Amino acid sequence: MSPTTSTGAAASATVVIYSGGMDSFTVLHRSIQEGLDVHALSFDYGQRHRRELEVARHVCASLDIPHQVVDIRAIHGLIDNSALTNSDIEMPTGDYDVNNLSATVVPNRNMILLSLAIAKAVNIGAARVDYGAHGGDHILYPDCRPEFVEAMNHVAGIANFEPVALHAPYLRANKADILRDGLAMGLDYSQTWTCYEGRELACGQCGSCRERLAAFAANNTTDPLDYAVDTAQVSR
Repeated sequence: MSPTTSTGAAASATVVIYSGGMDSFTVLHRSIQEGLDVHALSFDYGQRHRRELEVARHVCASLDIPHQVVDIRAIHGLIDNSALTNSDIEMPTGDYDVNNLSATVVPNRNMILLSLAIAKAVNIGAARVDYGAHGGDHILYPDCRPEFVEAMNHVAGIANFEPVALHAPYLRANKADILRDGLAMGLDYSQTWTCYEGRELACGQCGSCRERLAAFAANNTTDPLDYAVDTAQVSR
């Protein structure tokens, strides 16, 4: 079974890995619009941008869907060699590039999160796990690339008595494509958090902010979030 396609009518329930960011926000709403019994799953792994969890809680409460935030901060010492999990490491700025933003790679993050999501799916009888890996992340994050998702999809099919399919609908799309899809669904992206920093306002300078702003520019629309800088001056 392809990890990029739906499992069809047999998948009445799905576990959506929901960070609170715009990619998983769009995936969450796609699953809802499919008419599935959606269970949102978020993780506190000691990330600097824990504000995303607050956003995720608010959205799930407003949608009245089950939402579980799993505290896995006990493993923080295993994954703290990243600017996303260690505030002593300077957060790089600029556009996505391996040489520039490799410091934001969290060791083995998606394998850890997917494993836990698959366990939840088996536990509640869900046939699918959805997550927002997308083509824009391929250059930097190995655990967002098709070969990783395909391998994890295979493992998810044999690791338990009940097979679980991984559904990554944007695996070969970029962030502008994701945003275009969400705007067509009428989604409000003020209900998302993308910035790698967990401050009151999005920084507008980190790779995640810049990619987000570029996606809005590509769709000829304005990002509804407030930024700490004049985003008109942020290079695309």
